[in-house]
Amino acid sequence: MKTYSLYRTQLLPVTVQTAWDFFSSPNNLAKITPGDMSFVIVSKDADKPIFQGMLIEYRVKPLLGIVMKWVTEIGKVIPQQQFTDTQLKGPYALWQHTHTFEAAPGGVLMTDEVIYALPFGIIGQIAHAILVKSKLKSIFDFREIAIKKYFDSKK
Repeated sequence: MKTYSLYRTQLLPVTVQTAWDFFSSPNNLAKITPGDMSFVIVSKDADKPIFQGMLIEYRVKPLLGIVMKWVTEIGKVIPQQQFTDTQLKGPYALWQHTHTFEAAPGGVLMTDEVIYALPFGIIGQIAHAILVKSKLKSIFDFREIAIKKYFDSKK
């Protein structure tokens, strides 16, 4: 299985606690997800802060308008520092997204690191080159802008 990675950093003009409060609430994910993905959280306890072992179920249209069920599990949680979500069911053969928060001059340096793989062997690799890589880039580009707007509005 060929794995890929996506790595992004963003300086947020807020405290670590403010950043943590936002990102550790599953309900806020819809605020930073492109509308064309039709992202909906199905889990009933999504209004609770994340905890290790938490399962979060979504409906999403990741590619080509196809509705999919996506289930992630929150792994290790280090409050105000880091947490990881891992896909249990969804479009990827592997999806592990680590969110890290570190105090920095001017606010919080937030890092997203995603390790992922696609199903279907060589067909998945071709799909990655043609479609998936650019789609993920556009999702995280959207997130960066949405996050900036959200935290700038809180100043």
